[in-house]
Amino acid sequence: MKLLVITFLVLLNSPLSWLGDFNKAQTEAHQSHKLILINFSGSDWCGPCIRLRKEILESTTFENYAAGHLLLVRADFPRQKKNQLSKEQVKLNETLADKYNADGKFPFTLLVDERGKILKQWDGFPDETPEKFVEQINQFTNGTN
Repeated sequence: MKLLVITFLVLLNSPLSWLGDFNKAQTEAHQSHKLILINFSGSDWCGPCIRLRKEILESTTFENYAAGHLLLVRADFPRQKKNQLSKEQVKLNETLADKYNADGKFPFTLLVDERGKILKQWDGFPDETPEKFVEQINQFTNGTN
C-alpha cells in the first residue's frame, strides 16, 4: 500500500506540466506571478521542433528550472492522423497562433508575462545549451518570484 501511495505522489508531483489552454495559464500566472513560456511546435513533422523538445525542453536543467519559475503552454500542430488533437484543442492552438504566431513559424517559442506581453522570443531552434536557454529566461524571472 505504501508503494502505491508513493507512486501516486510521484506522479502528482511530476516536475513539468504543459498546458494546452493559454487562458488558464494566464489565470494561474496572475495568481502565482510566474512567467509563461509558449512553444509552437509541429511535434510529428518538424525536425527542429523535435530537437528543441528533446535537447532543451526535456533536459533536466530546463525541467528543474521551469518547475519552480514558469508556466508552460504548448501549441502543437501535428500532421499525422494518429496524432490529431481534439477540435477544442485545435481551436485553442489556432487562437493562440493568431495572436502570437501569425506567420506560422516552427518552432517558435515565446516568454510572456501574466498580461501576455512578449518579453523574449526564439525563432527556430535556439542553437544553445539548456543552461544558456535557462539563463536567458532567468534574466526576466529574477524579479517575478
